[in-house]
Amino acid sequence: MSGAPLVGITSYLEQAAWGVWQQPAALIPQLYVNAVTAAGAVPVLLPPQPARALSSRLLDRLDGLVLAGGPDVAPDRYGAEPDPHTGAPHQSRDAWEFELLRAALAVDLPVLGVCRGMQVLNVALGGDLIQHLPDRIGEQDHQVAPATFNRRPVRVAPDSRLGAILGERTEVLCYHHQAVDRIGAGLRPVAWSADGTVEALELPDARFALGVQWHPEADPADSRLFESFVDTLTATFVNVCEEKSA
Repeated sequence: MSGAPLVGITSYLEQAAWGVWQQPAALIPQLYVNAVTAAGAVPVLLPPQPARALSSRLLDRLDGLVLAGGPDVAPDRYGAEPDPHTGAPHQSRDAWEFELLRAALAVDLPVLGVCRGMQVLNVALGGDLIQHLPDRIGEQDHQVAPATFNRRPVRVAPDSRLGAILGERTEVLCYHHQAVDRIGAGLRPVAWSADGTVEALELPDARFALGVQWHPEADPADSRLFESFVDTLTATFVNVCEEKSA
């Protein structure tokens, strides 16, 4: 793995307990680590921290970025008042991830957004969110019960990057009560559920900038998305190494 690409994964900052301790802790579900590792990359944790800590040195050392799932994006990020169903804001994580994403896109660092990560991508590029999807579509099939993924079919645009990876139809594991509404600048919707909810976005001109509303890390039987992401990094990584040794 020493020659494998390095993937940063953004994390939660939550009160956690282990042994005799109960303290704020940076954490991510092990599923993300497993998915990145199984695809052939080395994962590193990027905990929420002051945005001023972001430097070109960090991005220079990363080959790719995964924006992990998590809490609702603060509505003031897209100029909205909080809905009663919207979770409490996590301002430190929002600030860190928005700045990290901005810097990554500026240097065309490959990005994969998962659930909240796709919403961050949309809002960062000027889009907004449906704060409580059941109010819009009249059902709760996208989040059926606490801590329960629901397998749903999605339709994928065949002429998209995602379509090349997954085909025109696939089944995915969903767990979200929010969704994208107005689409951010430059983004293209490329997957939809039967009720019309946008399930994936991509930046067509980027090396790899793709967000999915579902949780591919929770489905180890279908590793195509993480494998394609890491394949993009590996190809670049090999080219850079060859240039340095030339």
